[in-house]
Amino acid sequence: MTGSESGSIPSKSGSVASEGGFIELDGVEKVFEVRRKTGFMKRERRQVRAVDSISFRVQRGEMVGYIGPNGAGKSTTIKMLTGILTPSAGRLRVAGIDPSRERTRLAYRIGVVFGQRTTLWWDLPLLASYRLMHRMYRIPDARYRENLDRLVELLDLGDLLDVPVRQLSLGQRMRGDIVAALLHDPEVLYLDEPTIGLDVVSKSRVREFLRELNAERGTTVLLTTHDLQDIEQLCKRVMVIDHGRLMYDGPLTGLHEAGESERTLVVDLERELPPIEAPPPARVVRVDGPRQWLAFPAGESAAPLVARIAADYPLVDLSVREPDIEAVIAKMYADQAERAIS
Repeated sequence: MTGSESGSIPSKSGSVASEGGFIELDGVEKVFEVRRKTGFMKRERRQVRAVDSISFRVQRGEMVGYIGPNGAGKSTTIKMLTGILTPSAGRLRVAGIDPSRERTRLAYRIGVVFGQRTTLWWDLPLLASYRLMHRMYRIPDARYRENLDRLVELLDLGDLLDVPVRQLSLGQRMRGDIVAALLHDPEVLYLDEPTIGLDVVSKSRVREFLRELNAERGTTVLLTTHDLQDIEQLCKRVMVIDHGRLMYDGPLTGLHEAGESERTLVVDLERELPPIEAPPPARVVRVDGPRQWLAFPAGESAAPLVARIAADYPLVDLSVREPDIEAVIAKMYADQAERAIS
């Protein structure tokens, strides 16, 4: 049975994982020179270090989360990996290619999706944008049709191909951008906030697609996001960057432990009741009428706590709120500062 017949993403020949780092950074830095006005006819020049001596390896076929607060250096790193920016120092390779020196050659091997910007032509129908990319990347006709059919089906865009991009919703446009990034069979996919502003259904569809893409085609994925659910559902490994420096590289559970982060279970009861008697380490942190907030360690599953509450209390609704990544990083910094003082 072929990929098209089975409903799976078409597999790519030669995409089997190989040994060695597919993405390699060694002491990479990016320094910008900024000018600001300091008085009448006077300007001061200063340097801003957006990325500060970062080193890491990503193996072929890995799906890695790359997270941090706004201004941490995430997008700058992605732009260096694509060749848009040139590192100020250090060594950077993607599939053995120096992105800034061979940007055109690398473009055929990577795909990029920026949540805040689109690569599609704003006034053209979605299909017209795909046809232009067919020619730009010189995709063989049969391969283009196969990829387009399967990607459109999996991301549910069949009824939108003739709609101008400017008329698409954010969720539709985001799915359209993902298709555009994958038409030419890239070996690595960079995703910069791919679920920003999407509703729950659209987020779920994009996440499921990315899981299948990585599993069936072995596509290497580097994902930057503020949504820890994206990381939790897609990535086994997470890297944290802040102030241009790599602060953490390991499993998500280790990050939660390092930052002592907590998730919040918001419980709506049928009526106002005393604080829920939750099994430790979960605890009630707030009560407002029939609504109660319970905190529990982010590294633990919510299922046992939910089951306990559902069995013992008149439950109407509940939801889980993920920890804020800025709060996790702030706690990591505070702990480092305390250890340095002691």
